[in-house]
Amino acid sequence: MNGTSEGPAPAADLGPAITESDEGLAPRAVRTEPPAYRSVFTTAPLAMAVVDAEGLVVSANDTLGTLLGTDPDALAGSVAADLVDLASDAGTWHAYREVLRGHRPRLRCTRRLKRADGHSLWAQVTVEPLAGPGGSGDSGNGDAPGLLLSVADVSARRELQARLRHLQMHDPVTRLPNRALFFERLTAALEAESYEHGGTGRIGVCYLDLDGFKAVNDTHGHRVGDRLLAAVAERLTRCAEEAAHARSGAPLVARLGGDEFALLVEDSTGTDQLADLAGAVLAALQPPFELSDRRLSVTASVGVVERHTAGTTPTALMQAADTTLYWAKADGRARWTLFDPERNANRMTRQALAATLRPAIERGEFALEYQPLVGMEDGRVRGVEALIRWNHPQFGVLAPNRFIALAEEDGSIVPLGRWILRTACHQARRWQLAHPDEPPIFVSVNVAVRQVWDSDLVADVARTLEETGLAPELLQLELTESAVMGSAGRPLQVLKALSDMGVHIAIDDFGTGYSNLAYLSRLPVSVLKLDGAFVRGFQYDAVSDAAASGAGGANPADEVIVEAMVQLAHRLGLTVTAECVETSAQATRLRRIGCDTGQGWLYSRPVAPDRISALLGHAGPGGPAGVQAGVGNP
Repeated sequence: MNGTSEGPAPAADLGPAITESDEGLAPRAVRTEPPAYRSVFTTAPLAMAVVDAEGLVVSANDTLGTLLGTDPDALAGSVAADLVDLASDAGTWHAYREVLRGHRPRLRCTRRLKRADGHSLWAQVTVEPLAGPGGSGDSGNGDAPGLLLSVADVSARRELQARLRHLQMHDPVTRLPNRALFFERLTAALEAESYEHGGTGRIGVCYLDLDGFKAVNDTHGHRVGDRLLAAVAERLTRCAEEAAHARSGAPLVARLGGDEFALLVEDSTGTDQLADLAGAVLAALQPPFELSDRRLSVTASVGVVERHTAGTTPTALMQAADTTLYWAKADGRARWTLFDPERNANRMTRQALAATLRPAIERGEFALEYQPLVGMEDGRVRGVEALIRWNHPQFGVLAPNRFIALAEEDGSIVPLGRWILRTACHQARRWQLAHPDEPPIFVSVNVAVRQVWDSDLVADVARTLEETGLAPELLQLELTESAVMGSAGRPLQVLKALSDMGVHIAIDDFGTGYSNLAYLSRLPVSVLKLDGAFVRGFQYDAVSDAAASGAGGANPADEVIVEAMVQLAHRLGLTVTAECVETSAQATRLRRIGCDTGQGWLYSRPVAPDRISALLGHAGPGGPAGVQAGVGNP
């Protein structure tokens, strides 16, 4: 059955002729097949063709002819690869050549084929060695049987897959692309070498969220909410179509979930293009929505990000967009906000600080500096305020305004506050022992409200004073006006217990909050610290007051207010400290008004403990010696 011949056998006795040759060599022997094989091949329901080793069609069956809309006999001699479009991409073409050479057992791929009548269809193409009667692809005597090309029409299956993919990739409420399709397009845009193909190499996103949409759902129900989302989607789509760019077409509009939408601009031309688009979106949403018997208005907040595609990932881009959207809402809603790298860096720094705050306490990264509190009459140092600094290994020395609010948020202010209290009291006791001939100075420590609520502050203070040997009257605790005024329950009990212990209580930044002056007399407070905003109005001397006032400098009302507060405090038995004293003129006028102590750069900036020692025993401005001689203004 596997006999050979110099030429093709008669069609009545043999199967299709299969000529095999290596490139550049003469054809080998031709193998023949029985009539039954030819009959099965011709009438088979699967479209097939026999291909020789050179890639030419030897014969095709009727089903293939019908599939392609042509006479099967006319296909003989055709180049098989051209017939089923195998050379359209390099990968498939290489695999096909490997099958022809016998180096690969099979090729299977899907191709879009064009019929003779112009219609097209999707087909699954398979190319594999043609097995002989024994079931193998070799005749056993070195003769190769050729290749079998089979073609199956998969158009219906492809259409079903396309419909299923559309359902999978689109939102059923708005019919917009959903999150999955949006990220697929975004990923493809970032991976494409658009700059090399005439694109801009840039990309932009407008990420928007409807303001107050939850109220619509809660008030009118989810059905009305869905209709509103669909109406918003229509306006966004129309807005995108109007913003279509000649190079990249209309932006992709997608619903990412809930009331969040995104517009993706590929090959963007810069931030101006994205800003214009964001403005157009806000304008498009401004007119009320007519939904049957309801008329609803809605606004949106939009975060805008535009950048180079190089070095950008989908995650990074959308994180930036989400952050910017949050800024737009925080800035007042119904607006768009452009991504600001500096603002984002501050946010990232804040997050990094929050994450390392507690470990930093354990690692001992904090230190205290001290700023003198000077008697206005004699210029002598009466006390110091302890001010914390964070020696951060990455960001350098950080002032308390960079991290105290974070410490209050996460509760780490409690252990940090204990450390400050203990360290400051130890230092005050060391100064006392080092200068036995001088009146001891007190140390003033700031206390956060959360320390009062989340810890036993009275026990902490008592234990610290006992450990350090510092007298209670040499410790002053400062609380802000908003924390003290109106205190009731536990905070008031804590303040009274501390006062009974002998510790002085000071109200910091007095005059900036909503002071309940009648309540002030019932608080266990001994010191008022006037906010620096009042003192700044004292920066000019009396001769130039009129000119300064006209230039927006001194405010005569400040002196009246400060004088009234000082008199009130003194009538209540309280002492007054003026903060932010920077000039001798300010000190002179504050002394004349009756302020007891002053604090500010006129006397000294916050300094290390050893430099405070140089001040002890010296007088300052208004006194005989001058504090600046001891420390100066570094």
